[in-house]
Amino acid sequence: MSAAAIESPVPESVLKVEKQNKGTVDALYKGLSDGGDMGKVAKLIASDLEWWFHGPPRCQHMMRMLTGESSHTKFRFEPRCIEVVGDCVIAEGWEGAQVYWVHVWTLKDNVITQFREYFNTWLTVKDISPHGCEIRHENHNHTLWRSHPGDLFKRSLPGLILGI
Repeated sequence: MSAAAIESPVPESVLKVEKQNKGTVDALYKGLSDGGDMGKVAKLIASDLEWWFHGPPRCQHMMRMLTGESSHTKFRFEPRCIEVVGDCVIAEGWEGAQVYWVHVWTLKDNVITQFREYFNTWLTVKDISPHGCEIRHENHNHTLWRSHPGDLFKRSLPGLILGI
């Protein structure tokens, strides 16, 4: 067996950071759902948050909530799944057959520095880093994550590939 075929164990420090990052994003959603504790939420987000949105402009619910333009009760983000991919945390949720969303949060030093929101869009996350970088993946086509929109499989949604 070649050395390239043997994956080195993930350092405990990497696992700790991944767990912290997931905890930060989970705390953000809890802060938004617990009566809209925006003080708690603001502490989790960098003041110069980089933001990117893909979807109908009327669906920019998270931006409106985080900027105070809208009440947390107008749209409730309840993630069905939260996964860590490198320094990103990906959350997805869906409500019935009409609404599907994916959030990709990038963290540095336990603070959210970048946010990408995809509304009613299939998302595939691919590893485009040079060989030997720290992102872990187990398949060989470099797909790190793929949308799982539950009951929306029969519906046609635009698809995007996010390279990280």
